[in-house]
Amino acid sequence: MSTSTPLDETANAFLTMAEFVYGGETYDGIYEAVCRAAMDIVPGCDHVAVTTMRSGERPVCEAASDDVARHIDGLEWETREGPCLDAILTQRFEWDPDITTNATWPRLAERVLAETPVRGMLGYRLVVGERKVGALNIFSDTPGALTAESANIGAILAAFASVALSAAGAQETAESLRGALASNREIGKAVGLLMATQGLTDEQAFEQLRAASSQMNVRLAVLARQIVEAHQPDERAEASTH
Repeated sequence: MSTSTPLDETANAFLTMAEFVYGGETYDGIYEAVCRAAMDIVPGCDHVAVTTMRSGERPVCEAASDDVARHIDGLEWETREGPCLDAILTQRFEWDPDITTNATWPRLAERVLAETPVRGMLGYRLVVGERKVGALNIFSDTPGALTAESANIGAILAAFASVALSAAGAQETAESLRGALASNREIGKAVGLLMATQGLTDEQAFEQLRAASSQMNVRLAVLARQIVEAHQPDERAEASTH
């Protein structure tokens, strides 16, 4: 556990996160790096976990510093309260430096105090592309060790992480687009139609098509064919006027 973090160590951690924005790092790599950075630079931090959640789906613990962090992440969803849950659902920054007295999340605190050494918690919302959200959870074994300085450094780290994850999401969308266009002509046509009719970029059009496919529970290729077929009568009508 760190009680004070040297400035150069903090700067190096944020430099690493900034490099992820331009380096084509994957989601998994960023999740792991966020956990390492939190352990290194957030004063009072003993355990870290990063959790994500798609709308209507179960949460997933993407990375954790150890079994303690993973266990608490699970307890939050069992008790339906905690910094992770609040950060994801309410978009608030959550901080309880001492859960041994007047705990913010009493049901969770009872389990955590009985089953783990953790005595303080921090939680931050993460933005993970356009399709899911996440939370950075920081835990301390010492009551009061997660100070205002800890909270401020954690907030900056969470902001860096969100930028890096958004960059990874943009890269994932671009790669998915290239793969889809190469493998299915109808998807390419549908993307082109959306670009022409709605003034979108190719990536925006593909992401809109993919989101609609997920919401309607229709395969992407099938939805693309339906869009193309729906547009064809307009094309024939236009041709008949010339």
